[in-house]
Amino acid sequence: MPKKLSNALDAKTVKYAKPGRHVDGGGLHLLVKKSGARSWVFRYMLKGKSRDLGLSRCSEATAILQGAGHDELTLAQARDVATIYRLKVKAGIDPIAEREDLAIAKAAEVQAQKIAKVRFKDVAEAYIDANGDSWKNSKHRQQWKNSLATYVYPIMGDLAVSDIETSHVLAAIEPIWKDKAETASRVRGRIETVLDAAKVREYRTGENPARWRGHLSLILPTRTKLSRGHHKAEPYLSVPQIITQLRSRRAVAALALEFTILTAARTGEVIGATWNEIDIDRAVWTISAERMKAGREHRVPLSKRAIEILQNVKMLNASHVFSGNKGGPLSQMAMSMLLRRMKTDVTVHGFRSSFRDWAAECTGYPHEVCEMALAHTIGNKAEAAYRRGDLFEKRRRLMDEWAEHCNAQISGTAEVVPLRGIAGSDHG
Repeated sequence: MPKKLSNALDAKTVKYAKPGRHVDGGGLHLLVKKSGARSWVFRYMLKGKSRDLGLSRCSEATAILQGAGHDELTLAQARDVATIYRLKVKAGIDPIAEREDLAIAKAAEVQAQKIAKVRFKDVAEAYIDANGDSWKNSKHRQQWKNSLATYVYPIMGDLAVSDIETSHVLAAIEPIWKDKAETASRVRGRIETVLDAAKVREYRTGENPARWRGHLSLILPTRTKLSRGHHKAEPYLSVPQIITQLRSRRAVAALALEFTILTAARTGEVIGATWNEIDIDRAVWTISAERMKAGREHRVPLSKRAIEILQNVKMLNASHVFSGNKGGPLSQMAMSMLLRRMKTDVTVHGFRSSFRDWAAECTGYPHEVCEMALAHTIGNKAEAAYRRGDLFEKRRRLMDEWAEHCNAQISGTAEVVPLRGIAGSDHG
């Protein structure tokens, strides 16, 4: 039986070694190439198989060389590293397999850190940019943007797409599932598509939490079971009573709802409003095309009372006009929940119907002026082609008269309830 070598090399031999393999013992070998390049290799036997492990870039060697002042292992250092690996082999650990596992784990960690920076909004916008040109018309593209911006981004837009769960999807669609069944269904489908795209790009794994069949269908009622018809609206003669109740409440939601009624705007348009859209001096609120259902910029004339509300909430110093508890936009459900607490069986959207009924029955304004006040598109293409303006000044007079109607049951000048001390409150 051949004698086992142990510490067969010395520093001089290592320095002047000729090309080839030089055995030190204990599995440690010095490899010298014809170019003169040198490297240390640990040879071991495990489960009947012989394997070679390079030591130059192993973690143990890296730790030893840190601060050593040189880039290559000395003989003594190589022996120390070989000793570590002999103990691992003795314990049944395969050093090469271990190194591979560590490399995989490190790569997975790097990937996880990269994925954590990819937000739902990033994936959604990338999907729209990639597929928008293939859609039939620009309106469809705009509807995608508007619906996600209104119902989804406030809930999960800034969340890592890998972290989106069923609870997030429900938070976005459940509040509108019964009252806006068609919209909610489309929003759910768009969320599902975005999450599928994220999975293809390996930004997330697992089942799609927005999937309908066998998942959300077990929680939400099907659209065929939802009540159909118009949004429940308050008769326009009763709107002043609602306004009176709202002005008795110290809450941002109350001011937001009154502002919504006065402007005949949609919920998403109001809660998404930012101060750069507001021109208080000119009493104009300009909503960008990206935030409008019809995909067209909409200018809203602001009544005196609407301006008073804006001046009051401006004290909250928030980026959004009507801010929620955490400084972001007001919750999608804040105004609806306020109406429930007021024991009023109507919807926020229903006040648009109240306004339209009032305009038709109590004013002489033309049909197109009233429709433009609601940001409705003109159905007659020929008529729309000839009318390029937005009838703004006529709409201003209309909205001022609507504000007077809403203020009908309030004697004297309406007092604005101070908001100091309740900044961000969603509650009524």
